[in-house]
Amino acid sequence: MRNAWRIPVVPKAALVTSLLVAGGALGGCSAPAAEPPPPRTKAATSAPGTPRAQTATPAVPQVETAAVRRELRALEASFDGRIGAYAIDTATGRTVGHRAGERFPLASTFKAVVAAAVLHKARTSDPGLLKRVVRWAAAEVEPYSPTTQKHVKSGLTIGRLCEAAITQSDNTAGNILLKEIGGPAGLTRYFRSLGDEVSRSDRWEPEMNRWKPGEKRDTTSPAAMAHGFRRLTAGDALNAKDQARFNAWLLANKTGGDRIRAGLPSTWKVGDKTGTGGTYGTANDVAVIWPAKAAAPIVMAVYTSRKAAEADAEEEVLAKTAAILVRALGEN
Repeated sequence: MRNAWRIPVVPKAALVTSLLVAGGALGGCSAPAAEPPPPRTKAATSAPGTPRAQTATPAVPQVETAAVRRELRALEASFDGRIGAYAIDTATGRTVGHRAGERFPLASTFKAVVAAAVLHKARTSDPGLLKRVVRWAAAEVEPYSPTTQKHVKSGLTIGRLCEAAITQSDNTAGNILLKEIGGPAGLTRYFRSLGDEVSRSDRWEPEMNRWKPGEKRDTTSPAAMAHGFRRLTAGDALNAKDQARFNAWLLANKTGGDRIRAGLPSTWKVGDKTGTGGTYGTANDVAVIWPAKAAAPIVMAVYTSRKAAEADAEEEVLAKTAAILVRALGEN
């Protein structure tokens, strides 16, 4: 039963207080602190899954963000909410962001990272894990489980569950994968292994989606998630074969068509993982983006929440934010 998977809440980790937001907070919000330099990572290549060069990312100044601040503040006002955004051009190291150090609920964006953690476990300590078949009881199937609800009798391999968690945002698959890496505490440890001292996992699906302003459980920041996602999709956190598989799952995602993808040219390749919370209109998307003529991808994290607890998610806001960020990075 799923209750047997629960792990005690992770003790409070030392939180990074030095995350730079390339853009100020709105009136009434506290100003963000400075961001540490991004983790050293291997340079990305022009296509997902190809061998990576061995050079480290150069130190490059941030993009001037006055115009970005103005545009995103206006967008925040129009939907009565908060936008956290961060983008990294992995070819140059240039970054741009807004509220990038503030906390937002993870929602289902955690499923991409838990799948990466499973790939890492399979590679380093549990050969054959991805081919192992897991079964579950009908009572363990959570709401919004489009894949696992069809396979209660037959079960699925861990590899197929990773695919379902990313491409369909299957909640039961997400919980099974969490169990494989030691529950929420195990996912928090994996965040730390990526150099992310901010993101934390505390609960299972669907409880983790019940967030309120000021809560730290099951949260991340756009900058923290983007730097970790860069290591997974275009850096050194996964070996080349696992990275190619991970990126292929992201490219095959079925839930992000109206979010980051919708704000970018149709000729660009976009792999992403969405997240939608049950309160305060939470709508998120984390993506690796290959512009048509770029030498390396852009990594982007966009997290949004609204002021009213019962507010609906606004997917169009994420698309508009993505368009603003890529313009600021000089891509169009």
